[in-house]
Amino acid sequence: MPQPFVIQPRADSAVHGGATLPSEVDAALGPLAAHCTDPLVTDLFVNGADGLFIDRGEGAERVQGWSASEKEVRDLAVALIGAGGRHLDDQAPCVDVRLASGIRVHAVLSPVSASGTAVSVRIPRAGVADLDALAALAAFDARRRAWLQQLVTARANILITGGTGTGKTTLLAALLHAVPATERIVTIEDVAELHPDHPHHVALESRQSNLEGAGSITLARLVRESLRMRPDRLIVGECRGEEVRELLSALNTGHDGGAGTLHASSLADVPARLEALGALAGMDAVALARQAVSAFTVVLHLERGTDGVRRLAHAGRFRLRGDRLDIEEYEPW
Repeated sequence: MPQPFVIQPRADSAVHGGATLPSEVDAALGPLAAHCTDPLVTDLFVNGADGLFIDRGEGAERVQGWSASEKEVRDLAVALIGAGGRHLDDQAPCVDVRLASGIRVHAVLSPVSASGTAVSVRIPRAGVADLDALAALAAFDARRRAWLQQLVTARANILITGGTGTGKTTLLAALLHAVPATERIVTIEDVAELHPDHPHHVALESRQSNLEGAGSITLARLVRESLRMRPDRLIVGECRGEEVRELLSALNTGHDGGAGTLHASSLADVPARLEALGALAGMDAVALARQAVSAFTVVLHLERGTDGVRRLAHAGRFRLRGDRLDIEEYEPW
């Protein structure tokens, strides 16, 4: 028989990856809580009444015997977003929040989501914190691990690229773990996911506008604000818009040791992705190319293999081809 879809608190706390999920968050997770405690699960997806899918590192797979009505999925979405301190309704049908445990939830209500209310849950891999741990998981070998440490020590500016779920944020957090304790790290994200094990870390998080359309704080503004906070390491969790202009400007004016991530299917696609973001910021391709070549020391591209392992697959350096941005692959290890 299908599993009953009931949202109710549990008496105990759930444990994931060595981190305790607070009971109030566990209550909001309701029927998803049991899957969140599975150390292999990184993502959960509820596609309206169509069912629940989970990703254990080998792609999304349907959870057999799980069912829910559209109303039940909507109630779950509202509860999860409420647990993150925000409101989900027809006036704000698309909301992204981070729960107290670090779990990230994105929800889109019907009819914006044509197939029914869609809920996406990203579960942090709390047990993976440093380069040694990633090496043990076969993300890279000993030579690459030593080279990555050298990049941090030399205060290289690093751009981490890859597709969805390839471990960009995880690698960035591991690199930040290797930053000397005497340095000040300022991270800027839409939803704070970076939690490096470092004694001097300041996390800035963007804010969407309220129902009246006021109060928005963009990533671009936060990058500008962070420059007044004397960061030793300026980090933008993910470049997806006009903030790329601010990051490039900062990295070209003495802020060494910075980093960011970028969605790209392959290393060869990175220049085009940056040009697209630069266009959103009002930068032409020539200006973007000249800024990027001098801003980033190296590009680290990650891939997830058919075996589910997330690996450092390629390293690249930006260069100019005429007046346009290009990239060349190299093997510094």
